[in-house]
Amino acid sequence: MLESITLSASKKTFRQRTTAEAGLFFGLLFVGIVLVPIAIYWVGGSIFGEYGGHGYGDFFGSLSDKIRNGDRVSWFLVLSPYLAILTIRLTVWGWRRTL
Repeated sequence: MLESITLSASKKTFRQRTTAEAGLFFGLLFVGIVLVPIAIYWVGGSIFGEYGGHGYGDFFGSLSDKIRNGDRVSWFLVLSPYLAILTIRLTVWGWRRTL
């Protein structure tokens, strides 16, 4: 059973792999744009105190403004879920290649 799953996974066409990767990217981009700022605001509020603006709307507005203006740190923040998955996948790939 496991061999058939492995074989079917390795025989995916380029289009299927590209579609799956695009789905993963856009799903994690959604997480980075919606859930990560909520988590940062919530954790930052409990550790550092209230945000200097007028609540979450102000925080998200300033973050989205930085994203639209091409701020590298903001883009890294938004892309961090996808980059974490890529790092894990690359580590697993490298580990398997050495064994």
